[in-house]
Amino acid sequence: MIRVFILFFALGLALSCKPKTEYDLVKERELTSGKIEEDLFLDIRFGMGRKEFYGTCWEHNKNGILVNGDHYLQIQYLPKVSSGKSVVMNFYPEFEEDKLFFMPMEFGYTQWFPGNEEFTNEKLIVDVVDLLESWYGDGFFEVSDKDKKISAMVKIDGNRLIRVFKKNINTIRVEILDLRVKDITEMTKKVEDAS
Repeated sequence: MIRVFILFFALGLALSCKPKTEYDLVKERELTSGKIEEDLFLDIRFGMGRKEFYGTCWEHNKNGILVNGDHYLQIQYLPKVSSGKSVVMNFYPEFEEDKLFFMPMEFGYTQWFPGNEEFTNEKLIVDVVDLLESWYGDGFFEVSDKDKKISAMVKIDGNRLIRVFKKNINTIRVEILDLRVKDITEMTKKVEDAS
């Protein structure tokens, strides 16, 4: 019995000594800061109910800012990006107990076609991160898997986690998550299962 206890204690100690990544440190610092960030974009925010969300989008639609898209993320917006290129953004949130907590968005150049070096994902991700920095401020940093095959740009402000990554050859995906409601690992599993 004592051996089992010592084994579990040693295992727990070994796991707790695992060095924390920059991501772990920033997430821990921001979550313990007590700072609450609810603003997303275009008067849309974490915690708003479906009815208020639809009403906000309807007002933007009447003013020609948002339209119904032909994308599975049903709402379309044409943001201005730093390069001046034409970009389309599609989005549609998820709700938990009638409160918005997750905002997936996908961006693409409207003039993209295979082989055109002016409209690559490498250039698009720069435009998208620049746009997000104009909305949320500086502070994005890169995180990657241990093999450096998969990477994302991340920013954490209090409870608001923003993750930006290449989805495919012509799409950049952005996910904004309220960490008060769900953890990113749970959402990542959900996205992977849906793919």
